[in-house]
Amino acid sequence: MAITNRIHFRNLRGDIFGGVTAAIVSLPLALAFGVASGAGPVAGLYGAVCVGFFAALFGGTPTLISEPTGPMTVVMTAIVSSLTASNPENGLAMAFTVVMLAGLFQILFGAFRLGKYITLMPYSVISGFMSGIGVILIILQIAPFLGQKAPKGGVLGTVMALPELLSNINPVAAILGALTLAIIFLMPSKLKRYAPPQLVALIVGTLVSVYAFPNADIPRIGEIPMGLPTIQLPTFSPGQMTLMLVDGAMLGMLGCIDTLLTAVIADSLTRTEHNSNKELIGQGIGNLVSGLCGGLPGAGATMGTVVNIQTGAKSALSGLTRAVILLLVVLWAAGLTQNIPMAVLAGIALKVGIDILDWSFLKRAHVVSWKGTLIMYGVLFLTVFVDLIVAVGVGVFIANILTIERLSEMQSQTVKAISDADDDIPLSAEDKQLLDQGRGRVLLFYLSGPMIFGVSKAIARTHNAVSDIDALVLDLSDVPLLGVTVSLEIENVIKDAIDKGCQIYIVGATGKVHRRLERLGVFQRIPADHLLNSRTEALRRAVAGSSEQMVLSQSPVQHGGLEPA
Repeated sequence: MAITNRIHFRNLRGDIFGGVTAAIVSLPLALAFGVASGAGPVAGLYGAVCVGFFAALFGGTPTLISEPTGPMTVVMTAIVSSLTASNPENGLAMAFTVVMLAGLFQILFGAFRLGKYITLMPYSVISGFMSGIGVILIILQIAPFLGQKAPKGGVLGTVMALPELLSNINPVAAILGALTLAIIFLMPSKLKRYAPPQLVALIVGTLVSVYAFPNADIPRIGEIPMGLPTIQLPTFSPGQMTLMLVDGAMLGMLGCIDTLLTAVIADSLTRTEHNSNKELIGQGIGNLVSGLCGGLPGAGATMGTVVNIQTGAKSALSGLTRAVILLLVVLWAAGLTQNIPMAVLAGIALKVGIDILDWSFLKRAHVVSWKGTLIMYGVLFLTVFVDLIVAVGVGVFIANILTIERLSEMQSQTVKAISDADDDIPLSAEDKQLLDQGRGRVLLFYLSGPMIFGVSKAIARTHNAVSDIDALVLDLSDVPLLGVTVSLEIENVIKDAIDKGCQIYIVGATGKVHRRLERLGVFQRIPADHLLNSRTEALRRAVAGSSEQMVLSQSPVQHGGLEPA
């Protein structure tokens, strides 16, 4: 596997044009997310440059554009808020350290080849989680959109302060915010081909604020320092160490999910296949460098990626071009952004929050599945009002429990105890004849499909319902997987049958199933010639053994060579 991403110059014009267009799209979003996070607009720019460059260089998705995203910004906002509140002097430096930790976690996820497992969660959980993040981003933009400072307490603080915010609206700021949304929503599609609506809204909103309201009291970005960033050395607080590690893991995991979902979209547009583990390593390197430079964390961005591909990009050269262009803005043009109104950036971020909401699934979730709908709304509520980790953990746990229950019900129907030829499993003519000859004294215990732990109760229930037999044939021919719990239950079935004097025959235990039962010591309890590969042969021996027992039980009892009178 190559260390760097697939970079070539066969599509130079398309890659450069894609990079330039993606940079234009990224600029207003980077500024908006920087302000929204509390780390400042320059942090958004540094994040866009660092994550974008190194993820493109070392990642596994050639056309992916990486930058600060809505979900990552929401989490970073909470991290900055909590750490600066607990440690005002070093809180921001600690927040950037969390970004570095997130990058390290992502590198570890990629190195241990966990990429294919990252997005292996139910869609109802992903939908509720992403929609919850969208709701958080919308709520957090209300105060700046109305021209006021964000209340303390995050989402709950903003919700509680809504009456006060609405009663103290800054009319000019609100007009600028509304103008921003109007441009983004109503800009004709023909014009969008030439300029992204976010950039048009940023320029128009700024010009209107400067020339139409020159003397109005409008919160603005202010001067952004130009030049290369100051290196942020890792800063830890002993009291916050555990919290920082948890936040780093959460931020890294969210970045993985956000990136790999976007990589799948890129695959569908380019008809290619990304390397998920390599992509996670690239994202980790990007976030590690971004934290060192005082930048926001980033991930694969759907909007930038789609624009990049649609304008002709085919290699990672487009992502590198975009990062270089944004770096030039940071070095020489950052001073031009000082008059941008905060309300305009809030409008841009608010539109991102609206786009993050999974409208497609929200509209029809109740039609698809009521259980899925409850999980989605439960995860959404927990994400907004409790905690992101709790939301995902609870959602995945409940969804998996419900899935296991359904699978267990389906698999339980394949557990059959057969003592005659009337059951609905495929039996040969000889098998049916042998079962008839057994006269109910020979039991065929048939299992099929993967035996997960939820099936163990069905096995115990079926076995307990059967009694008074001479031979038990345990058919595992159609079992590809045998879980530990089911293996132990089968061991109990065999022990119980042996205690009752039954002959045990095991059929078709091969491969992993054979090794599992062998390690449990099951095969030590029965004769070696009772392990067979043919069900017919096992039934033949079982019927013969049962007939011998019946003959012995019916023969007269001898006493001293004389029959009793």
